[in-house]
Amino acid sequence: MLHRSLLLASVLGFTLATAAYAGDTPPYVRAALADPARAADAQADARRHPAELATFADVKPGDTVVDLIPGGGYFTRIFSKIVGPKGHVYAVWPNEYANEAADDVTATKAMAAKPEYANVSVIVQPAANFAIPTKANVVWTSQNYHDYPDKFMGKVDPVSFDKQVYAALKPGGVFIVVDHVADAGSGMRDTDTLHRIDPAIVKTQVTSVGFKFDGESDVLRNPADTHKATVFDKSIRGHTDQFAYRFRK
Repeated sequence: MLHRSLLLASVLGFTLATAAYAGDTPPYVRAALADPARAADAQADARRHPAELATFADVKPGDTVVDLIPGGGYFTRIFSKIVGPKGHVYAVWPNEYANEAADDVTATKAMAAKPEYANVSVIVQPAANFAIPTKANVVWTSQNYHDYPDKFMGKVDPVSFDKQVYAALKPGGVFIVVDHVADAGSGMRDTDTLHRIDPAIVKTQVTSVGFKFDGESDVLRNPADTHKATVFDKSIRGHTDQFAYRFRK
């Protein structure tokens, strides 16, 4: 009962935080979130905090954005509407992940084929060889950084991956990493079991290739999460403690 009370309190806190943040949200982010085409997605907004996170990521009209491992396309659709017709969004699927999420890849391609998402391109490529046709303003990955060192992804070295992200960004561009929190000091111990990663190791790895740590958002933090359960456990799924880090080139 105590755990459920803490979880409810933190969810209510998140909702209040969204309302408090709304006044700082740029008009082009608000317009993207108000798009009638994302009515189904909007049901998750109170939980996923797209206004705060898109603002934190500094996505602007005309930008080139990478949505790396886009899942169901929730943020892909938002980024598409923010960057507009003069911008572009690359939805990038590593081959290895695509093999595990074939339906999501098919859905991403179907979305990109629609006229309203003409500024979205889908790229499927080896996990160990991240690249895009041009330089990006933003590379975004949500809940997937922890996957790269795992067996199913080919045990990609995260530092090598970070170097590729750095090379793909324009000077001043940002790399946004959102992921599930693991115990402090655990490093990458829990990436393939609990699907979590220690935020400290992420910061160490990413800054080791030249990025500057440029801030964090706590809108997805949840003190009721003990970091002991897998992120798919029904007691915490959808409400895990997550960090959001911004790194700048």
